[in-house]
Amino acid sequence: MERAGQAVVDAVLALCPGPGRALVLCGPGNNDGDGFVIARLLHAWGWTIDCRFAGKADGLPPDARANHDRWVQIGPVLPVDAPPEIPDVVIDALFGTGLSRPLPDDLRQRLLELARDCARAAWVAVDVPSGMNADSGLWTGGGGWPCAYALTVTFHRPRPCHYLWEYDLMGGRLVVADIGLEGVATGRALRLGAVDPAVIRKTGGHKYDHGHALVIAGGAGRGGAARLAARGALRIGAGLVTLACPEEAMAENASRLDAIMLRQANDAAALDEILHDQRLNALCLGPGLGVDRARALVPVAAGARRGLVLDADAITAFAEAPDRLFELLHPQVVLTPHEGEFARIFPDLSLRDGPRPEVVRQAAARAGAVVLLKGPTTIIAAPDGVAVLCHALYDRRAPWLATAGAGDVLAGFITGLMARGIAPLKAAEQAALLHVDCARAFGPGLIAEDLPETLPVVLRKLD
Repeated sequence: MERAGQAVVDAVLALCPGPGRALVLCGPGNNDGDGFVIARLLHAWGWTIDCRFAGKADGLPPDARANHDRWVQIGPVLPVDAPPEIPDVVIDALFGTGLSRPLPDDLRQRLLELARDCARAAWVAVDVPSGMNADSGLWTGGGGWPCAYALTVTFHRPRPCHYLWEYDLMGGRLVVADIGLEGVATGRALRLGAVDPAVIRKTGGHKYDHGHALVIAGGAGRGGAARLAARGALRIGAGLVTLACPEEAMAENASRLDAIMLRQANDAAALDEILHDQRLNALCLGPGLGVDRARALVPVAAGARRGLVLDADAITAFAEAPDRLFELLHPQVVLTPHEGEFARIFPDLSLRDGPRPEVVRQAAARAGAVVLLKGPTTIIAAPDGVAVLCHALYDRRAPWLATAGAGDVLAGFITGLMARGIAPLKAAEQAALLHVDCARAFGPGLIAEDLPETLPVVLRKLD
């Protein structure tokens, strides 16, 4: 608790050097002990401390009670419902990561009142904002968050909630402090994604040693998305990339492609003929494909049992019969839906009612394929339950990715890595991270065409 309290104070002093006035909210569990340590240490820095307690001292765990008693030797402890003087900082140490039930109604109402009365203060959460489910990032009482938190200080390792959509709405900074914990169980296989330069780096060889990706395009006037995907696959290191399109679109695509080869594929039979070439080892279907064309071509592509990325129209085409899609899939497939597409093929799996990583795990198990759910935190899950969070939050924010065609480039990145022989989950993870890195490297003004062209800059830094 002493280490945890010191970590919070260090972060608070970096945020607000002070000295100022702090309102410290302490609850009935071990978080309460952290709160009393924070109060004592800030007081030693010359801060004026208003310490509030929602509980009974006799009911505290031993360590929390010891820190309560140490604070009482310094200053008073008032009930949480007493009106405060307006503080510079509010320290929320009411409840931590162990809370699974809703806040008591009276305490929830008091928190809402404090959020209103102390709206100009910098709110600081210890571990998580009180009432947040550490797995889902949702407020256990329902409804929205009462205020934005300028800072969260958590310990040992971040929790899933810190990287999920509801938490991101509050903005602010996240500090993960080492307080000397060892051997703490992590639960099910869930981790933050990390770029692996050894996976990304090319080490020589013939072009066919790095795979041949095939991107299937739609009809005339619809080829831009597929060209973006193809460019992404080529830039990320596929040895060769071919784009296949109907006859009507051949001239259009030929005028826009140089290093990317072109094949005619009017229908399923033509695609089947192209796939007789076993060197084509990774396919991408969906960007600009059209739902009717996707419905006809996905069974052929899936039946070839190659690496396969299904995006956009290749997902929407099966909205009326998702089980038909799942029957076609195999372990070398990656599905890349955004929220709307996810809802179309997993209509009974709500992304807003439970922990998102668990929901995406269920989707992957049902599909028998890797599922990549796009968002500020991209969640990737494999059928065996392993899940990865690839975030674009805090110091990795990349709002410029909210642009048409960015998802098509991501599908191409994944396809290119799979063509190079990288396993689907790993390919999806590395592609998602590099996608964000490219957006951050380019910065404001980004359009989708810039992502593949910025990738060499990112890869050079990895080297």
